[in-house]
Amino acid sequence: MEENEELIGYARRESEEFRRLEREHRDIDKQIEQKFGGARHLTPEEEVEKKTLQKQKLAKKDRMFEILHEVKAVV
Repeated sequence: MEENEELIGYARRESEEFRRLEREHRDIDKQIEQKFGGARHLTPEEEVEKKTLQKQKLAKKDRMFEILHEVKAVV
C-alpha cells in the first residue's frame, strides 16, 4: 500500500497530465453527484448522460493507472 502511495505522490509531482486527470476525475464525480445523487428515477436522457459521464470518469482513471504503471517502470 505504501508503495502505491509513493507512486501516486511521484506521479502528482512529476506529471501535469496525472494532476489534470485527477482534477477532471474529481470534477466529473462531483457533477454526477450533483445532478443525479438524490434522484430516485432518471429519464432515459438522464440515464444516457449519467452513463456518458461515468464512462468519461472511467477513461480518466484508466489513463491514471497507465501513468502509474509507466512511473513504476521508470522508478
